[in-house]
Formats: sequence, C-alpha cells, structure tokens
Amino acid sequence: MKRYKKRDKKGVSPVIATVLLIAMAIIIGLIIFLWFRGLTQEAITKFERNIELVCEDVEFISSYSLTLGKLAFENSGNVPVYDFNIKVSEEGGHRTLNLKEIDSSWPSVGLRQGGTFLSKDLNTEFSGATEILIIPILAGTSQSGEEKTHVCDEQYGYLYEI
Repeated sequence: MKRYKKRDKKGVSPVIATVLLIAMAIIIGLIIFLWFRGLTQEAITKFERNIELVCEDVEFISSYSLTLGKLAFENSGNVPVYDFNIKVSEEGGHRTLNLKEIDSSWPSVGLRQGGTFLSKDLNTEFSGATEILIIPILAGTSQSGEEKTHVCDEQYGYLYEI
C-alpha cells in the first residue's frame, strides 16, 4: 500500500482570496465608470437648443483685404458670434489662430446681431498662407450653469483662397 506524504503547501486563505476578488471587481467597475464618464461631454445650450445645432443658424459676412491685411466681419444673422478661429493653411500643414488672441480690439462680448468688426493688419499672421478658413465660436450655458464656448465645425466656416 502506497502512502502519500502530506506536502507543505502554502496558499491564500479563502477569506483573503474573496476580499481580493471583491476589491478587484470594485476597482474594475470604477475604472469603467470613469472611462464612460470621460466619453460623454457636458451639453452646452444656447436658445434652449444644443449649441451644435445652433451653429447651423450662424450667418456672417466676412471679407479679407490682401493689400491691407485686414479681416472685416458683419453678423448678418440672429445668433451672436462670440469669437472666431482662423485656420491658416500653408505649404505642408496648417495652424489655428484665435481672433481674440491676435487682435485685442475684438469686442469682449463678440458680435451681436448686425454688429461689424474690422481687424488690425494681420499680414504677419497670414504670411505664407494658401487658404484661410474663418470658423465661428459660440458661447452657451452648460448644464451646471457655467458659460462655455463651442467651436463650430469647419463646414460652417468661410474659406478664402489666397
């Protein structure tokens, strides 16, 4: 008859193993929760509508004088435009400028209905540009009550080929 020797095996007690499994499940659940929360953006509204839909209603007239280097804007619609991004396309790439940052005379409240604006000489910012795309930025209210800005899609912008 064979006798089996009892070996000295060491392992984790069932209580500790259960606690570790529960802790890992809670941590994995928390990671997934935070990841999903990061994916959802806080909705910004303007005129009781999602601000992305309001971008469709933005109407502005813009002109650029290559000799003077000045941009002129007129808000011809009913939606106030808070600011503009200017996408400058050059050989080998592009860069995006913010009108408020490159021209300190931009009104702090933006362009209201019927408002006009003439920029300073921007030839230095646009040197080497092949295209200039003017993209409106709107201000709205978040769900928490804060005022936030939203950059409209490029399809709502105005393109100048130089």
